[in-house]
Amino acid sequence: MPANIAADLQAIVPAPGPSANITTLMPDTWSNWKSLGGIMTTTHAVSSWVPNRLDVFARGPDSALWHKWRDGSKWGGWESLGGVLVSDPVVVSWGAGRLDVFAVSTDGACWHIWYDLGAWGEWESLGGTPISPVTAVSWAYNRIDLFYVGSDSVLWHHWWDGISWGWWESLGGTIMSQPAAVCWGPNRIDVFGIGADQALLHKWWDGYMWGGWESLGGRINTRPSVVSWGPDRLDVFALGRGHAVWHTWWDGYEWGGWESLGGTGTSEVTACSWGGNRLDIFVVGTDSTARHRAWDGSEWTSWDNKGGICKSRIQCICWGHNNIEIFTTRPTLPDSA
Repeated sequence: MPANIAADLQAIVPAPGPSANITTLMPDTWSNWKSLGGIMTTTHAVSSWVPNRLDVFARGPDSALWHKWRDGSKWGGWESLGGVLVSDPVVVSWGAGRLDVFAVSTDGACWHIWYDLGAWGEWESLGGTPISPVTAVSWAYNRIDLFYVGSDSVLWHHWWDGISWGWWESLGGTIMSQPAAVCWGPNRIDVFGIGADQALLHKWWDGYMWGGWESLGGRINTRPSVVSWGPDRLDVFALGRGHAVWHTWWDGYEWGGWESLGGTGTSEVTACSWGGNRLDIFVVGTDSTARHRAWDGSEWTSWDNKGGICKSRIQCICWGHNNIEIFTTRPTLPDSA
């Protein structure tokens, strides 16, 4: 790919300790940022389908989908997967050696390409009329659920059941953001979005039917980020009043109240979990650096600065116990600079 670029991908990972275990608790155990090159014109998507395997996707300046991967020992080069994207891509994996990528194309429909048995399939249109990027989750082997917000501000849902694609169904609501979704167990989905009053809205699938929309209150300014570290547990984060990070949670019985975790963010919050009762959250600060805070099972750590120059929101992923890798795009100077 061309070397003279507007933005390239950078990654930071925790450095192995003396016993080769990965730790995230001390700032000096994180590696330095590493440039992965490439040209990013959208926020990237990251997936892992086996420990120490990473696949990164983004739209290039030619509007095609570009892909880079790490096989456990080294990063491969960027490859073009074609297509014509007008949205951020999203990727999901439902099993080892399987990747499904979705994006909106120039016809306004949702398009899909997949990797299986060592080869990429061909792009296919799944229809629909999204005005938001698509959100994808998987709660079981060979199962995918897709969500988007349509021009009517309603949430729409599509699914793959292992044999064929279903149809686009309306789940109602009035959603003002790209939806966020998570699965904490087989045949369970929880979906979130911002309502017209800037409150957090929630809807769920319990294996038999969809529940009604419920307002969880709050006044949030960014797309929510949701993560689950165990059955019947949900933690939701977003920027709210004062550009601080705000948090609410479901403990299996009831929703907790909103709490401010402080900080001053300029991007969406991203969250991940590498084990039971562990949470790590990231946001871009006012100085364009990556800011990090963690819940260690008993209390929140202080905010710490992971450095970098972040042009996009941070993406975080955990592919094993006590391991986190984070990605962002950064401005890159021309070759002659």
